[in-house]
Amino acid sequence: MTSRPAQRRTRKPPEERRAEIVETAARIALAEGLELITLRRVADELGVRPGLISHYFPVADDLVCEAFTLAASEERAALLPADEEDLPPVDRLARFLVGLADGDHLDLSRLWLNARHLSRFRASLRQAVRTQESTMRGALVSLIDDGVEAGQFTTDDPMKEALHILVAVDGLGAYANDDPDPDAPDVTDVAVETAETRLGLPRGTLRARAAAREQVRPSP
Repeated sequence: MTSRPAQRRTRKPPEERRAEIVETAARIALAEGLELITLRRVADELGVRPGLISHYFPVADDLVCEAFTLAASEERAALLPADEEDLPPVDRLARFLVGLADGDHLDLSRLWLNARHLSRFRASLRQAVRTQESTMRGALVSLIDDGVEAGQFTTDDPMKEALHILVAVDGLGAYANDDPDPDAPDVTDVAVETAETRLGLPRGTLRARAAAREQVRPSP
């Protein structure tokens, strides 16, 4: 009886392995929190030795920062998809804010809340949070600029309006860990209504536009 030759383990290219580590850490962060990202935990998830993780990330905080950055970047891409840049700005803004209001990105809201809390004690994470805040702010300012140019929004200070909207978004995110309370005031649309007020849109515009987009969206 001929024995089967042993299979050789294929070593992944460094770039691929590093990306895999960060993606795994980002999944842990979204599901359980940034505090649960350790070299051993990531190694267990990937079925490798912790030494392999420390080879790419000698300092665990560096992995935490990259995991947060990846998750935040993917959030931005999901809320403001590049392949929808040709849509009317009001529709893009509706997708962004209504999706957040309806809890479609609740895990990411929790991650932002988690990151801001931990950044008080970790300078590297604080810088990562600031960088992602700046990038999101820039994306929203650009969207508002497009809306003004298209005659859909009314403002002479897109940066100021973006700040007001994002503060409302962050305020909504502060409730991300709360269980529903039927006796508490409904703050679901605080960011939606803030945007409508600041950009000169009639009340209910953004939800109506979001609903219209869903009706014409092709089925998967």
